[in-house]
Amino acid sequence: MNCFSNPKISSIHADILKQTQLGKLCGSSRLFRDRYEILKILGRGGFGITFLAKDAVLPGNPLCVIKLLCPKVTSSKSRERACKHFQKEAKILAQLGSHSQIPMLLDYFEINGEFYLVQEYVRGSNLAWKVKRNGPKNEVEVKQFLQEMLSVLQYVHKHHVIHRDIKPHNLLRSEDDKRLVLIDFGAVKEELLDVAESTMHESANTHFVGTMGFAPPEQLSLRPVYASDIYAVGVTCLYLLTAKSPLEFDQDSNTGECGWQTHVNLSEHFAQMLNKMLKISLEERFKSADEVIWALGMESYLPTLTNCLSTQRLRSDTKTTNKDISNQYLSPVARTANAIREWRVKLKTRNSNEQRKLHMS
Repeated sequence: MNCFSNPKISSIHADILKQTQLGKLCGSSRLFRDRYEILKILGRGGFGITFLAKDAVLPGNPLCVIKLLCPKVTSSKSRERACKHFQKEAKILAQLGSHSQIPMLLDYFEINGEFYLVQEYVRGSNLAWKVKRNGPKNEVEVKQFLQEMLSVLQYVHKHHVIHRDIKPHNLLRSEDDKRLVLIDFGAVKEELLDVAESTMHESANTHFVGTMGFAPPEQLSLRPVYASDIYAVGVTCLYLLTAKSPLEFDQDSNTGECGWQTHVNLSEHFAQMLNKMLKISLEERFKSADEVIWALGMESYLPTLTNCLSTQRLRSDTKTTNKDISNQYLSPVARTANAIREWRVKLKTRNSNEQRKLHMS
């Protein structure tokens, strides 16, 4: 069937079909690069257009995704520079694609100043669609999501890559094996945008890559770090728990932090974890996926440690000096118990202060 005759195609998609080479091939028997049969448009964003295609060369004709990255580079000098950046970033994507939770890069090429990525097709739905259809998730489900998400984020960061655009729309749940898949890396988009901008201005400018509400302040200031992805994962958790866009939450007028606490009821430890993921200050936020994984894993040990470890205190009628106390031997178990008691006191004090602030506001 010819794509132009489909009444369900929007006017925007109709323009894509008429104006792009892949669009003109959509629904026809002609192959793109003598290999790919273009089936339909999957989506369009600020950085490109995604098509579903069939590989007519490989046995079984597997489905794949072809991404046409925008914008088009016209001058020969900028085109050469853009090609180098594109090849560099594509090779990084190829390395990352060896992880089961990242689509495999099958091919990449440039045609007349236009850049294409061919990736593995993951049959499934994004988490935003799933929440809209099934409603918010509970705490247990979000913790399970976090375990899956942090595993792939740990892998990405170890390859010195910042995703820059983690959000429910860029997270797919595979229908075939139920794995969580992270798509749409922002690094290659940023590189190509910088090159395209330099064709119009004497010096290249860096562009913001990300999504408002999911990107923290340092990313909006064009200085993303690994902790920027941690923030985006935290906002994604909020969306899964509440089905609310981050822009729907109130912000603290003093700190700029998201006022999410009254919208969902969480366990004390998980609420504290989520709060630290969403800190505006980089000093207060988790620095790495490893730190979040450790904090998530510690929750299961806290009841056992606090209930089973020795919690005996010195008798009040025992006369001891500060010197005696400092010299008193404490076993590793006792030291751990003391540390946990102190942590819980600080946590209760902090939570009560935050509740007081909420009531005052």
